[in-house]
Amino acid sequence: MTNNVLIADYSWSGNTAKLATIIQQETSADRLDLTVAAGTFSDDMYATADVANQQLATGQLPMLTSEQPRLDQVQLLLVGGPVWSGKVATPVRSFLQQLQGYQGTVAPFYTDAGTPGDYETDFAKLVPSLSVATGLGVAASELTQSNQLVADWLQKLTVK
Repeated sequence: MTNNVLIADYSWSGNTAKLATIIQQETSADRLDLTVAAGTFSDDMYATADVANQQLATGQLPMLTSEQPRLDQVQLLLVGGPVWSGKVATPVRSFLQQLQGYQGTVAPFYTDAGTPGDYETDFAKLVPSLSVATGLGVAASELTQSNQLVADWLQKLTVK
């Protein structure tokens, strides 16, 4: 079953990576860590927010340094990222731009510092021609007890 599921995630602080690891443990799916060039973002969240806002204002999203996956056999693509200013992080936006022609279902998962904003609405707007399933949002403070949240979400997606 997991041959047709792929987890692709970008993690700035490590929180989304933790959530992706839990999802991978539950599904045994392959995982792609979305990466950008070293130095693209600061270790300071405010400086990172400034860079991301500039990227959004200019339309110059960061280039991903991770390989573009083959998606022809993937039926369910689980795409994870952090919430930045209530929206999809710019590296995840870069990845979503590469999904033209993808025929499966996309389901977002995301981590936030307590304010998810309009993440799922923003995500769906970025891939209007794709089938988007209900996402899973987890606050950083809930990560340690998120196993049941993940299991419930995956059950709704019929992954388990």
